[in-house]
Amino acid sequence: MTGLQDRLTPDQVEEFGQELDALRQRIVDDLGQEDVDYIHDIIKKQRGLEVAGRALLFAGFFPPAWLAGVGALSVAKILDNMEIGHNVMHGQYDWTRDPALSSQRFEWDNVAPAENWRHSHNYLHHTYTNILDKDRDIGYGVLRLDPAQKWHPYYLGNPVYALALAFMFQWGVMLHDLEFDRILKGERKWSDTTDVVRKMVKKASQQVGKDYVLFPLLTGPLAPLTFAGNATANLVRNLWSFSIIFCGHFPADVESFTEEETASETRGQWYLRQILGSANISGGPLFHIMSGNLSHQIEHHLFPDIPARRYPEIAGEVRAICEKYGLPYHTGPLHKQLWSVAKKIVKLALPRTGPSPVTVEPDRQLRAA
Repeated sequence: MTGLQDRLTPDQVEEFGQELDALRQRIVDDLGQEDVDYIHDIIKKQRGLEVAGRALLFAGFFPPAWLAGVGALSVAKILDNMEIGHNVMHGQYDWTRDPALSSQRFEWDNVAPAENWRHSHNYLHHTYTNILDKDRDIGYGVLRLDPAQKWHPYYLGNPVYALALAFMFQWGVMLHDLEFDRILKGERKWSDTTDVVRKMVKKASQQVGKDYVLFPLLTGPLAPLTFAGNATANLVRNLWSFSIIFCGHFPADVESFTEEETASETRGQWYLRQILGSANISGGPLFHIMSGNLSHQIEHHLFPDIPARRYPEIAGEVRAICEKYGLPYHTGPLHKQLWSVAKKIVKLALPRTGPSPVTVEPDRQLRAA
């Protein structure tokens, strides 16, 4: 793997960074009522779909109504998770001064507490994107997703762990903040997790109570069907979120980095790392909305606090800038990116037969319990 410092000359990095800064500033200066109207319209549609879905489950004894209810509720949960919750909690609409769109006040329909997520995702992931041992999203503490992670027999289960994470993704995101792997290595004590666990228990209890107790009971004798409908909608949302997120971060061509090569990083070098460590997913307008525009993961990593609806309009310019400087712009359809991620997960379940392109000290790797 070519190092970050070998990609561009210092002057090119500076110019590259200035071009992206100028692009960002142009969008920031253009933010206005259209952006506000857009997110309010998405919220209105999401709420309508949720109401319709839950209403249809009251007629769940009729199979078409049950399927329609599950479909509407699944889409509502995806929109809440991706296009609304993820983006609002990134601070993309803080400039509106609307309390309902405040990144610090918003809470999503997910077992992961927003406050915990903002630290692990907004701060850790977006500051240290794809830096081994700093970005905890690399492997989520359970997977081997880079050859620099020292192999252990535990990783033979890589495909199984990935499949389990996909099915239980919202729970995986919640438990991510526990940093269980660090506890196993003695880098963190259980006593350090008290506040994090308290928030987890509170939020998870609310979500479980809503989806698996309150709403089923409201449908009386149809409670088992409503329970199953809510579970299915959550499953659909989990599988979709996992697919979009993993396809944006872990296809074969996406790179990881060491702390050493990112030390004293300039703004231009930070931009460069975001591009090399991200991948897009091609698709149409509806697909992009359903992905929370994380199908434009490159643009999101470059400008995480810009409303995601703007990513499609600047994607062409970002790609042109990459071509100008001879940089890759990883993109492809969902099936291609998913296949690439799947092959990577299986390949890295096995020990590497040659030297790793990057060496990370063994005592900093995940060990099996």
